[in-house]
Amino acid sequence: MEPCAGHEGILPLKGARLLVVEDDFLILMELESVLLDAGAEIIGLCRTLKEALEVAETEELAAAILDIRLGRETVAPAATRLSQRGVPFVFYTGQDESDPVRAQWPGCTLLHKPAEPRKIVAAICALL
Repeated sequence: MEPCAGHEGILPLKGARLLVVEDDFLILMELESVLLDAGAEIIGLCRTLKEALEVAETEELAAAILDIRLGRETVAPAATRLSQRGVPFVFYTGQDESDPVRAQWPGCTLLHKPAEPRKIVAAICALL
């Protein structure tokens, strides 16, 4: 079954290989739980830009969910690499719409923290 075929399926993200980049440990664990419950295969749970770049560079990914701010750094270099590789992503952030990183990808879906699990899954489904 294709991921997200008929969104109402029990595992709408079944088999989708995802990268999750979030510097807050508790939010990262929540995202992992939501995505695993939807059937996704988490390829990378990254809390730093360095980790995110390593996964973005080397792994086959279907999509990614990215926090815009990782401590004092932004996720922009990882987003750029994902874009170069044709991997779609959504931003999951507490930042406002005017963040400079957001301006680099104006068409990218923006989920505001905290988002309901169904909205997170729907946003990833829309990418796939």
